[in-house]
Amino acid sequence: MISERYLKKAGITVKKQLSILEVNKIAAIISDKICNTFSEHGLSKSDLFSALSQVDMYSAEFQDCSAAKYDYKNNSIFFKEHIRFTEIEVPAIHECLHFIQTVRNNNGKLKRLGLYEVNSFKDADMTMNEAAVQLMATSVVSGEKPQESVKYYGLEFNAESPNYYPIECSLVRQMAYFTGTYPLYHSALYSDDIFKNTFIMKSSKETYQNISKNLDLISKLQENIHTNISHLQKIEDNVDNIEKIQHYNENLQNLKDQVREVALHTQELILTSCAESDLNLVRNNQDVKDFKNKLYKFQKYLLVTEGYNFYNGFYIKMMEALDKKRELIAKYGSLEVYNEIPENLSLIETRQTKLNLFEVAKQKIIELFKLNRQEAGERKESNN
Repeated sequence: MISERYLKKAGITVKKQLSILEVNKIAAIISDKICNTFSEHGLSKSDLFSALSQVDMYSAEFQDCSAAKYDYKNNSIFFKEHIRFTEIEVPAIHECLHFIQTVRNNNGKLKRLGLYEVNSFKDADMTMNEAAVQLMATSVVSGEKPQESVKYYGLEFNAESPNYYPIECSLVRQMAYFTGTYPLYHSALYSDDIFKNTFIMKSSKETYQNISKNLDLISKLQENIHTNISHLQKIEDNVDNIEKIQHYNENLQNLKDQVREVALHTQELILTSCAESDLNLVRNNQDVKDFKNKLYKFQKYLLVTEGYNFYNGFYIKMMEALDKKRELIAKYGSLEVYNEIPENLSLIETRQTKLNLFEVAKQKIIELFKLNRQEAGERKESNN
């Protein structure tokens, strides 16, 4: 039985528990859609249906704008009352994906939720996990539907999820542009570190952690924006309240500016770290062509604002470095056939400037083994 105290805190008013027939219908629809969309991840449609059909489901009213909510403590899912399921399909699938990714310890306590490590040091990757799940839910419903052009806080971009976590989803999608979506979705479904380690191989552990912190900050800033808007709506527009209104408006603008700045900085972290890493792997003329094409197509995922020219400057810098590499390829042939790479092959300023390509690859492998060993030790220690 779900406690009244919990429901009140979560802003949920239960109207009724769904019948077995209703639960089975929802479980059948969602298990079918998820397994068909992510067939490469080896999900069992029958097992997923069986698991979802055991979840307590309710129709409810929410104090916020939610259309569905998953309560991991009581293994329950709540759906907005008096609305057709097709109208809340994305939120419903989002919450069911949370159910799928739930990992508990031997005492039944939540241990991990996809990319989000509960009770880890500083609760890592919460917003990143929300964005990953939302991208998956949108993919299940929309398939290859074109992105929608949106504008939030002075940022213009093409959003795969225009109504839920649009900025966060777009930034995580940028990360997946360089890693591929498979590692992201696999880690979201199976609660492992494949995506994290793959992205770290493309950049660095510090870069990954900074991006994760920035995503959490963006989410928090947007919560503060909604709180300020709520306060403004409650203040009567009269002479006595002019100072209050001015205060909240100024604070609101400051918060929006912060969201924009953090989002653009995060985008630059993703682009520079991953593109520079990819450039170091260019060995032949086909690699040159592929790199140029990949960097050019990144424009599709860009967040832009008035006067923002970072991408253009970075693209020119990369093309200049690529031209130098093309010259080396013309002189030496395919660079991978040489044991010794010319010193001037390091064409951009990175933390690996003094390392040649083979040393970079070797160092990356060492870093990955260290990372996996460290994480294994931390998991063992936490289980004890």
